[in-house]
Amino acid sequence: MSDTNSTNSTHTPTQVHKDDSFTGTVQDTLEEGLVPALVTVTGPDRPGVTAAFFRVLSSYNVQLLDIEQSVFRGNLNLAALVGVEKEDIDPLRDGLQATLSSYGMGVQVNADRDLASTRPRSTHVMVVIGRPVTANHISRIGQTLADYGANIDTIHGIADYPVTGLELELTVANAAPGGGVPLRKALAELTGEIGVDIAIERGGLARRAKRLICFDVDSTLIQHEVIEMLAAYAGKEAEVAAVTERAMRGELDFAESLHERVKALAGLDASVVEKVARDIQLTPGARTTIRTLKRLGYKTGVVSGGFIQVIEPLARELDLDFARANTLEIIDGKLTGRVIGPVIDRQAKAESLKEFAWSNGIQLSQTVAVGDGANDIDMLSTAGLGIAFNAKPALREVADAAVNHPFLDQVLFLLGISRHEIEDADLRDGTYRRVPLEF
Repeated sequence: MSDTNSTNSTHTPTQVHKDDSFTGTVQDTLEEGLVPALVTVTGPDRPGVTAAFFRVLSSYNVQLLDIEQSVFRGNLNLAALVGVEKEDIDPLRDGLQATLSSYGMGVQVNADRDLASTRPRSTHVMVVIGRPVTANHISRIGQTLADYGANIDTIHGIADYPVTGLELELTVANAAPGGGVPLRKALAELTGEIGVDIAIERGGLARRAKRLICFDVDSTLIQHEVIEMLAAYAGKEAEVAAVTERAMRGELDFAESLHERVKALAGLDASVVEKVARDIQLTPGARTTIRTLKRLGYKTGVVSGGFIQVIEPLARELDLDFARANTLEIIDGKLTGRVIGPVIDRQAKAESLKEFAWSNGIQLSQTVAVGDGANDIDMLSTAGLGIAFNAKPALREVADAAVNHPFLDQVLFLLGISRHEIEDADLRDGTYRRVPLEF
């Protein structure tokens, strides 16, 4: 352990008093006798540039205060906030230019600006998803943010397939809980106007702490409404579909609508249930989403107003941790037109989410719920993050985020997981594939 006041130190750090007024500015860490300078280097990315950059800096005994390096499409941008003796600023600039010019790099050293403050601590994260995303979209979003006193701190791409995804870190004025409501409403209106999905949530550790995700099944994890597939075999598809649509819009009590629809299945051979289970098609991106979340240690599962006889084989195939749904009554190999046990309605979905979280020692703030209909309202409202997936208006109004493209892996982007990270993991275990998309 070294003594900061040792005579071996070339410069003596200024004393930092960590009291309630501590703001963490550059001056709090800058060694005595040094002034801050911003050094930026840009040009084609080549091996050795960073090493040469720091070799020159080390010859002037600069203090590193902050640094950021990025490579975008073969172009390097390296910036460092340093502490340097005032008389060394011009020689430092000349040394960097002489050394890095052979690499084709441009150099700037600026000590005239106010460099005392630290980089902003972003309060929120926004994800923009579109197919495509245009400059006009970002222009409109940026203007809306500015109108409500929000500043864009960083922007980077998180997806180029199957949609374009951008992640923006923001500093939002009046970031206290509830303070950003007008901005959220304005962004929700803008989403409808420009046709891209915009999701905004508080940044920080809470965003990275999710540990459990619960999906609805029909028209969310899978592309179908199972009861309508069963009804097609009974010749009652149109009748059942009409009741389903009314229930999903919230116009009918779910339990009553379920009983009414299941009655239409009376007398259907039980083998039809197995056929329907085999015919199910997952929503594009479903396997990728489940596989990626399980790699990250998430508990994954489904809670459905559908039927467990259809869902259980799917849950086993995807290696889900839990599955809950209604049970069709079958007697002598025939459907009776009734369900057994309590109906999995909107309240039961929310209670199931709570139970799954509790049994795994996970706080509700660490849960995610994904659904599409009114029957999912309570579950999404209970979860730490509720995502409406191609949802009915009743659900979009209460959801924390809404996506409106037919790819389930959009959920990963909302959680801050990039397409690059997903595909890197897939390449490592041999599951990588990109299916050509039709625009």
